[in-house]
Amino acid sequence: MLIDTHCHLDAAEFAGEIPRLRDAALRAGVDTIVVPAVEAANFEAVRALAGARGGARCAYALGIHPMYVAQARDEDLELLREALRAAADDPDLIAVGEIGLDHFVPGLDRERQERFLVAQLRLAREFSLPVILHVRRAQDAVLKQLRRWRPAGGIAHAFNGSLQQAQAFLGLGFALGFGGAMTFERARQIRRLAAELPAEAHVLETDAPDIAPAWLHPARNEPAELGRIAEVFAELRGESVAAVSQRTTANAVRVLPRLRSVPGSVSGEASPA
Repeated sequence: MLIDTHCHLDAAEFAGEIPRLRDAALRAGVDTIVVPAVEAANFEAVRALAGARGGARCAYALGIHPMYVAQARDEDLELLREALRAAADDPDLIAVGEIGLDHFVPGLDRERQERFLVAQLRLAREFSLPVILHVRRAQDAVLKQLRRWRPAGGIAHAFNGSLQQAQAFLGLGFALGFGGAMTFERARQIRRLAAELPAEAHVLETDAPDIAPAWLHPARNEPAELGRIAEVFAELRGESVAAVSQRTTANAVRVLPRLRSVPGSVSGEASPA
């Protein structure tokens, strides 16, 4: 079975469809879907998704996305601390995320982004949780803060950096997220990293409803597409889909250890320690 390590299942685009999407994901071989929050206003929504039963299981992360810090209040960081404290014994809470830096979108306040990132890395350390990172055009700046604050590993989502940057994240205990972008033949750097990095480097994701794979673009992405994304990944590496599924699931559980405790999931019951 597969783990979709990054999916915004609470997005407005999916309103009224979540039971169908979870059922379709499970039929496509997706056992667990990780749903990261992006702002304080959706903390409860992602928690509720994880609590609901039926179809692929959901786990969740709590954090404030760098593209949302402009509208976030400073008090939201305290709300995040309280939410993490309240969920300390919730097996469905697996990380702090989605957090990070975005140096691609023009007009975003980089200083404010960095302040929120540092505050959230400190919270991740306080609660001994890994982090799910947004690193768009900001790999080196994020690495600088990771070296300073040393959270308990996690995932660099939608990775699109250099080989040297990839190795730096791996050296800090992170895995790298690969998804729909990898399915485009023109994405040569991403496909090279998918093919050539060591086996422990990768986890798979959809980022649904975003980053649709080549066969859907520009339509909406869905978690059920992870099965075909895994097939592309397996082809790039010259491996079987079964081997890729087993290894990327093990990698996800290694960097997000609380996935072992997600109730009812194959990953929680069967993944290696």
